[in-house]
Amino acid sequence: MPRCERRCGDRGFVTAEAAVALPVLVLFSLGLVWALLVAAAQIQCVDAARAGARAAARQDPPGAVAEVARGAAPSGAEVAVSREGDLVRVRVVARSPGIGSLAVDVTHEAVALAEETVGVGS
Repeated sequence: MPRCERRCGDRGFVTAEAAVALPVLVLFSLGLVWALLVAAAQIQCVDAARAGARAAARQDPPGAVAEVARGAAPSGAEVAVSREGDLVRVRVVARSPGIGSLAVDVTHEAVALAEETVGVGS
């Protein structure tokens, strides 16, 4: 009889462990998915800024540069194109997917030398 008492006394212990561990695993998985979505938005911003900077370096009109960058950026991204001397700058800012405070701003800025100035003065 002592054997049954020991086994019967542990009844429900595994259920309690699962009740604690399962929500933790779900939250951890959701955290990983959120981090991947933020990383993907950041990569899109990097690609968009680089594409915009290449277009600006080729002397494309500012509207066309912004359109090229918006095409590669996440939806709803803000694109700013500026020129400082021989350098053209394209800055892309986007909101990552998420609810409330989980939605963070991701940004990237790319700088390129304007093609009209390459080789000048050599």
